[in-house]
Amino acid sequence: MYSRAETSRIRKEFWIKFGQFMKPVPNAEGRRINWPNYKTGIKDIYFRMKAERDFVSVGIEIAHGDAEYQELIFDHFTQLRKILESCTQEEWDWVLHHENEVGQIVSKIEKVKKGLNVMEEKDWASIISFLKPRIIALDEFWDLVKPGFEDL
Repeated sequence: MYSRAETSRIRKEFWIKFGQFMKPVPNAEGRRINWPNYKTGIKDIYFRMKAERDFVSVGIEIAHGDAEYQELIFDHFTQLRKILESCTQEEWDWVLHHENEVGQIVSKIEKVKKGLNVMEEKDWASIISFLKPRIIALDEFWDLVKPGFEDL
C-alpha cells in the first residue's frame, strides 16, 4: 500500500513524464501546447485525462452548474458526434449528468481503458500509448468545432 505522499509523488512524476513526452508535439494549429493541462478556451468545457490505479481515460467534461445549460452543451456535442468519431477513429462513451469524484454533476464524453495502473511504472508506456493519440485527436476535433461553442 502506498502512503498518500508517495501516491501523490508517483502521479506527479507520471504527468511530468507525459508532459515531457508530448512537449515536441504541436497542436492542430501548429502551436506549442501544455498537453497535460489542455485549455479548451471555453468556460465549463474541459479535456480530462486520468490515470488511476485500475484505469486510464481521456475525454471531454462539461461542468456547467446549471443542469439544463449543461444538457444544451451536451446536445450540441451530440450533433458533432460523427466528427468526433472521425477524428478519433472509435466510438466513445457519452454520459449525461454524472456525479464526479468530488460530488459535482457533470456530463462527459470519454474513452476508458481498464487494467492499467499509474502506480506501476511498467504500465506508463501503455498509458501514454493510450492517451497520446486520443488527446491529439481530441485537439484536432476541437480545432474544427470550437467556434460553434463560443456563442453558446
